[in-house]
Amino acid sequence: MPSITPDALRADSDFITRLTELRHDIHRHPETAFEEVRTSGIVAERLLAMGIEIHRGLGRTGVVGTLKGRHPGNRTIALRADMDALFIEEQTGLPYASEVPGKMHACGHDGHTTMLLGAAEKLAADPDFAGTVHFIFQPAEEGLGGARVMIEDGLFDLFPCDAVYGVHNGPKEPLGQVRTRAGAFMSAGDTWEVIFEGSGGHGAMPHAASDPTVPAGQFIAALSQIISRKVPATEAAVISVGHIDAGSYDSPNIIPSRVVVRGTARSYRPEIRDLLEQSIGAFAESCAAPHGTTARLIYTRRYPPLVNTAAEVQRAAAAATGTVGAELVDPDAPLAGGSEDFSFMLEKVPGAYVMIGNGDGPGSAFVHTPKFDFNDALIPIGVAYWMNVVQAELGL
Repeated sequence: MPSITPDALRADSDFITRLTELRHDIHRHPETAFEEVRTSGIVAERLLAMGIEIHRGLGRTGVVGTLKGRHPGNRTIALRADMDALFIEEQTGLPYASEVPGKMHACGHDGHTTMLLGAAEKLAADPDFAGTVHFIFQPAEEGLGGARVMIEDGLFDLFPCDAVYGVHNGPKEPLGQVRTRAGAFMSAGDTWEVIFEGSGGHGAMPHAASDPTVPAGQFIAALSQIISRKVPATEAAVISVGHIDAGSYDSPNIIPSRVVVRGTARSYRPEIRDLLEQSIGAFAESCAAPHGTTARLIYTRRYPPLVNTAAEVQRAAAAATGTVGAELVDPDAPLAGGSEDFSFMLEKVPGAYVMIGNGDGPGSAFVHTPKFDFNDALIPIGVAYWMNVVQAELGL
């Protein structure tokens, strides 16, 4: 069977118009983690209208649709889209901009949801494949691990599958360019917090105090040495400081008794993840001790590395090639620095995650910023990709 092309989908102008209007509607009404009641309701209603069997409630607001092909087959795959928005005040000025103060779809999940619904509609209208497809609409990707919660609620017990696939738009990348790789693709995303404590005291008499600001400052200034001197040069890892809290703005003459430094740590292999956690704690303690202060590390492992499996990457690359052509597909892309909770699904089931370029024109913006908007031109590309994944996995 020939691949589905975006041009073939664009020829159905009513279909593309409806999907674009749907994306704008979801964008206008953003819902953050585990609050995607309206969005999941739209998803469920549309899947039912397509004749697709649904299950609701996994991960609180998650929706799973199940479609069987018209031909017999034992293989089952899952396609996943995320639904949640972010706590950001939108500044796009678009006619369909967020109507919810302080919340917006600044990562493109409105587009991800729309593309998967579009693929479900086309596949339900002509299920010319052998086997079963589960459409997973997941809540709370942004920081709260909705994928993990869906799994804990029994996602793969209720809906066992042989492979699972995920898609994210690629911000500021050429429209339709597909990137993926076998093995580690995206980093583990961890949060760390170091609490430096001393006696504090009067700013005019520092000799009478144990001052935690000094070791905290030394720690921050020299933190990069963990990467340069502890992590092998052949490995990739990042440690960044994102928050510092100490003292009172109204009392600059008081040496605080407590300094809190928080940040993120990124890595791609379990051994390096362990090394970062151990080194941050040891480094903080070594800075604190000479000053008569203490340092305590709280290290929270949030999302594991996203690790694609080779066979599924091969199928995803084939589907992408059929969608946009080989010249726009990189099946051995460089490591990506971000993290994704789709990694929890890939810990349970073989699969592949790809990035598809959202466009890099003058008006494009990066994700997680107030001016980001998903590119509607990506909708037919994403729908075609999903349909071609089903063909690569379950086609006759």
